Amino acid sequence: MKRIFALALLTLLLATSSQAANIIIINNDGPGEGFNDPTVVAPVGGNPGTTLGQQRLNVFQHAADIWGSILSSNVTIRVKSNFDPQTCDATSAVLGSAGPPSLFRDFANAEWALTWYHPALANRLAGEDVDHGASDDILATFNSSIDNNNSCLNGTNWYYGFDGNEGSDVELLTVILHELGHGLGFSEFVNHTTGEFAGGFPDVFSRFLYDETQQLDWLHMTNAQRAVSAINTGNLDWDGDAVGFAAPSFLNSPPLVQITAPIAIAGSFTEVGSAAFGPQITNSNTVSGEVVLVDDGIGSGSDACSALVNGATVSGKIALIDRGTCAFTDKVNNAQAAGAIGVLIVNNTSPGVITMGGSDPSITIPALMLTLADGNTIKNQLGLSQTVMASMTVDNSSLAGTYPGTGRVLLYTPNPLEPGSSVSHWDISATRNLLMEPAINSDLHDSPDLTRYAFEDIGWFVPRATASPSIPAARTELMGNAPNPFNPATSIRFNLARRSEVSLKIYDNAGRLVRDLFEGSLDAGPQSVKWNGRDDTGETVASGIYHYTFRAGDHTESGKMALLK
Repeated sequence: MKRIFALALLTLLLATSSQAANIIIINNDGPGEGFNDPTVVAPVGGNPGTTLGQQRLNVFQHAADIWGSILSSNVTIRVKSNFDPQTCDATSAVLGSAGPPSLFRDFANAEWALTWYHPALANRLAGEDVDHGASDDILATFNSSIDNNNSCLNGTNWYYGFDGNEGSDVELLTVILHELGHGLGFSEFVNHTTGEFAGGFPDVFSRFLYDETQQLDWLHMTNAQRAVSAINTGNLDWDGDAVGFAAPSFLNSPPLVQITAPIAIAGSFTEVGSAAFGPQITNSNTVSGEVVLVDDGIGSGSDACSALVNGATVSGKIALIDRGTCAFTDKVNNAQAAGAIGVLIVNNTSPGVITMGGSDPSITIPALMLTLADGNTIKNQLGLSQTVMASMTVDNSSLAGTYPGTGRVLLYTPNPLEPGSSVSHWDISATRNLLMEPAINSDLHDSPDLTRYAFEDIGWFVPRATASPSIPAARTELMGNAPNPFNPATSIRFNLARRSEVSLKIYDNAGRLVRDLFEGSLDAGPQSVKWNGRDDTGETVASGIYHYTFRAGDHTESGKMALLK
């Protein structure tokens, strides 16, 4: 058996178990600091600790228990942990870092020879401590400078509750789950600049990385090819069966903009960026209307950095705004104040779009970004005095955060390289947000989500239950219908966490029942029911907007679809 020493650092910007894994936190702090800070505090959000240090330790152990309840191992997993001052300023901070102190290969029961494994996974597969207790399995350090420090993240603090009610603070539980995920196996150990494997051998994580441009996995690339792949944005994905099967249960369909008039530009704009703020576009939350270019009366007038002077024209419409120097949230707020029902922001660089950052809970209308080319297409028609009609909707033929056509989940590969973030994270294009993205999003809490299935792929679950239709969905939820718009038929898709009594009913835009589409019991897993565009009497229905209600047990959701003839 061979070993190699390694530690991963993350810098963040604002199957059948034989035995549950026992993950213990080793307090490595000195007296009076970190986990031993005696500052008196009140219990919060289910955390009973009455000192700052005890609350910190309680959250660490709670996160460890969550992972322990999911994974199995008969070898105790030891996490040597510190809570110490680290880098922090008004806009960014090192929240924490974690990783294995060493890697192991060619131990008993290793699935792949000549392949590095994280210590905890090596122990799980070997059925014994392959290091014989010589070192801990994960090293973790978190930033104590975030607490009660107005110079750090503008006064943002750690939230030590277990309930996800962090408000404007940073939930420690989510960050620890993320970091422990790296230490347990969600990280690779390739030199991204040279493409070289650690010590000349691949790691188990890298075995599942596939480059869609080169049509090669990392195991069969040259060093130079791997270096290129590490910055091949939007083209490196995870080629594991379990993740591929589970992805529809965790990812939503991506947004798109459907142009319905004028006929000269009618069609779909599929290269669309979402916003980190405001309501998201989903099957049950779409926006349709006339598109109007904004004017704030300053300069070009179309960047909406000030209050709009054409508010009466924008009211009740979709506002078209140019990207500029002010914050995205300011632009959308100004459009919202003028009565806009949605916002399309035109990128000012080419090619591509970005995810628009920012946070403002007062924003109640959705915003999407268009490419410079697509935005100019709309503006050209407006310049010809054409009425442009659009729908901010979703593309039910794909999943956000996956490679088009294959459905494989993308890894984060920005260009230029971002040390500590590149490759060992899911891509930020994923929606819903995932735990192992490079930034901690406020809608995350205590679910390992898709990472549990990545761990199945790399060997944590023995035997695997890979890609079997018998695997139940992670949750019961409506996944929308496809195609949408449709003619003459569409399929309504949903997941069932368990066998359930299911009801699907279709209504017209006036709320009248059109079709009692399905009533009956269905097994757990992904399901779909086809509607042929006919009512309960067998007559073909007219073009228009139709709504459907999905019920499974006590779970109810609704969606809408458009029949176009």
